[in-house]
Amino acid sequence: MSDTFTFTIDGVEVAAEPGQTILEAAQNAGIYIPRLCHRDGLEPAGACRVCTVMVDGRPQTACNFPASEGVVVDNETDQLLELRRDIIDMLFVEGNHWCMFCEKSGDCELQALAYRFGIAAPSFPFQFPADRQADLSHPDIWIDRDRCILCGRCVRASRDLDGKHVFDFVDRGPAKRIAVNAEARLRDTDADVTDEALEVCPVGALMKKGTGFDVPVGRRTYDWEPIGSEIEKRQTQE
Repeated sequence: MSDTFTFTIDGVEVAAEPGQTILEAAQNAGIYIPRLCHRDGLEPAGACRVCTVMVDGRPQTACNFPASEGVVVDNETDQLLELRRDIIDMLFVEGNHWCMFCEKSGDCELQALAYRFGIAAPSFPFQFPADRQADLSHPDIWIDRDRCILCGRCVRASRDLDGKHVFDFVDRGPAKRIAVNAEARLRDTDADVTDEALEVCPVGALMKKGTGFDVPVGRRTYDWEPIGSEIEKRQTQE
């Protein structure tokens, strides 16, 4: 296309089109920028900050920052790697993530990012929050707020893909949590097992009942290859 322009990521020239974000252009070029709140098909939120890059020396979230001609993007500096490790660390200690017992283990993006960044154990003290309630009232779906990382994927998917607005955030600061559009229980909402909102949760916070171990541990998505491998393969295939 005649209006295609270029910029660089870690010294590599990347082509982009008007309207693309830095993350989208990088992804098309086979360059993986870590993310948690972002998912293809959902409106970018810039909430988790894991995708932070340096654009002409200034920190920006790659998922919603537009690519532009000639900008210089740094994606893998020591400073950025440390920032991302700290964010991932904090997400673990701010919740109750028991990976060895979690049905999402092996498919969990938070766990997979920890492995990619070499995090064997968090560096910060665990907070062990005791007020994060689970809701198992629905016949087909359950919410475990211990595992929720407040990425907002389910909120955007329910609103924009399912047209239901089943989920949203309530309260602020440390008290912030995911809630449902009912007086008390998930079973009283119009959430359905076929909803897209169930497919987008990156962790084990929103799950379908009776399917957690359909795929055995050891044969799951990130048991085979590190997260981001599917994007990085595009560069080697070209």
